[in-house]
Amino acid sequence: MSLKIAVQMDPIESITIRGDSTFALLLEAQRRGHEIFYYLPKHLSLRDGKLQASGQSLVVRDEEGNHFTASDQRTEDLSRWDVVLLRQDPPFDMSYITTTHLLEAIHPRTLVVNDPVEVRNAPEKIFVTRFPQFMPPTLITRDRNAIRAFKDEFGDIILKPLFGNGGAGVFRLSHGDENLASLVELFEQSFREPFIVQKYLPEVRKGDKRIILVDGKAVGAINRVPALGEARSNMHVGGRAEPSELTKRDLEICEAIGPELKARGLLFVGIDVIGDWLTEINVTSPTGIREVKRFGGADIASLIWDAIEAKR
Repeated sequence: MSLKIAVQMDPIESITIRGDSTFALLLEAQRRGHEIFYYLPKHLSLRDGKLQASGQSLVVRDEEGNHFTASDQRTEDLSRWDVVLLRQDPPFDMSYITTTHLLEAIHPRTLVVNDPVEVRNAPEKIFVTRFPQFMPPTLITRDRNAIRAFKDEFGDIILKPLFGNGGAGVFRLSHGDENLASLVELFEQSFREPFIVQKYLPEVRKGDKRIILVDGKAVGAINRVPALGEARSNMHVGGRAEPSELTKRDLEICEAIGPELKARGLLFVGIDVIGDWLTEINVTSPTGIREVKRFGGADIASLIWDAIEAKR
């Protein structure tokens, strides 16, 4: 089966291919003989009900510094393509949300992965609250008194933006820390949305596990270990990836959330688990599949394309 694949992503010249999941998906699409059309979110246009994008044909190579050739600049009617990969990175802001509204004009006749309606309806730090039985104590609010009460109850907490990503703006406030009021003031000035406050999980020192689910099924995992002196495990800020197995608790979490992900058309999802606790469900632009394969795990890019082709 040869498919016409359009990919909506960040500038391809800026990605680090060694760890980029979108690039892994493009390599596998090309290996299967699919045609690839590449465009940036800002080049989407909706006119008279027709969704178009200005972009280029793309050839990819797994070679650092020489990883792509883009050619034949043109405008395409995306309704004539089989699949659109929605793969630009957060922030999950109004610009991102707007692209989901635009892509809704062609889905599901053109299969958008992940489903743009459900991406919009499943912000990663809010969607996870549908499964409170698996979460650490968590508060979403702008209310200073509620935040202070939460800090008084648990002592050691994490404060982070509701729509942040890559570990940006994540702060740990431990017992006796006197910076809570000033940090809340800073957040109030920086963000219009509520904030996330969670009980600090000391198990993070052993790692923050990223588990990948394809069409609702767990298919692999990596562990991300924070750097010395760092509370965040994100690889953007120095976290170290290492191989990881799925535990009984991991599988319990995946079996509980998997049917909901599948029903929503969230085909490629990455969840974050610290110790026994689910902290995020990532549906916008999940990462980790190259690391899983590098450590001898499943070829998740291939599994994703198997699932996409089955739906086409």
